[in-house]
Amino acid sequence: MRDHGGNLDAAIARLGGAPADWLDLSTGINPEPYPVPPISGDAWAVLPRKSDLARLRDAAASAYATSLRVIPMNGAQGAIQLVPWLAKPGRAAVMAPTYNEHAAALRACGWQVAEVASTDAVRGADLAVVVNPNNPDGRRTSPDAMLDLASDVGLLVVDESFVDPEPHLSIGSRDCPANCLILRSFGKFYGLAGLRLGFALASGAVADRLAELAGPWPVSGPAIEIACAALADTGWQARTVERLTKDAARLDDLAARAGWTLVGGTPLFRTYEVPEAHTAQEALAINRVWSRIFPYSSRWLRLGLPPRTRWTQLEAAIGAA
Repeated sequence: MRDHGGNLDAAIARLGGAPADWLDLSTGINPEPYPVPPISGDAWAVLPRKSDLARLRDAAASAYATSLRVIPMNGAQGAIQLVPWLAKPGRAAVMAPTYNEHAAALRACGWQVAEVASTDAVRGADLAVVVNPNNPDGRRTSPDAMLDLASDVGLLVVDESFVDPEPHLSIGSRDCPANCLILRSFGKFYGLAGLRLGFALASGAVADRLAELAGPWPVSGPAIEIACAALADTGWQARTVERLTKDAARLDDLAARAGWTLVGGTPLFRTYEVPEAHTAQEALAINRVWSRIFPYSSRWLRLGLPPRTRWTQLEAAIGAA
């Protein structure tokens, strides 16, 4: 099923209230976004120039400490939609449970997809997908294990959408073989998901083909200006990692007091085992807190982090649940 978080409209239609009443924690997006700088008139009025895109690529390469080719995309999702076209359809293996768009996009383009539970089970596949750290359980695979896996698959796609607070997990700064494709999200860590910006890191024929599929203007001028500022702002990045880490621990403490068990997560979201996920989601919704549950688990419930001004609402909701 292609179910997702961020479906607050459905909750409002069923349960009422205005959007401002609700605390939407159904996604893993930084609730305190990067402060958007002034945008030049040219960014709105002129197609992005080659020099603008080159500036964006350089900013991302520096921020991600990578020597791989950087390909700007319409979000990490934009890359996910193009991955099935990088090779002739064959056998794909996706480490699961995980973000369901990977398997769905591959199946839609004729791939035979197996959703498997371990890296050993993906070996031998024509195309393998590993999300690291994983959404929603926070499973982590070491860079060494990931690079070892690359030797046993045709194309290895590593989705690092949630890796920004834990850069040591990224293989982007390592000596990656030519059959590796790394996906990076901009919107999640920087809290600007509406910008629809992400990056693919690759080399050789994979990079050439992906850039060809992405087209000449894969991202907007305003996105380029905002991202170049944010990717270079190391002070904001460090402060944000510190805040997210503390807030994740605070959320874990609230959940433990409610009797929920931590399954795992990242500094951007937490997944808990609860007695009954649908019941817990409904109880939170009474207090206008929207959460995420999953079709494959009757006991997993995922929460993003609230902005600092909305903790009281979350504490009351969890206490009542």
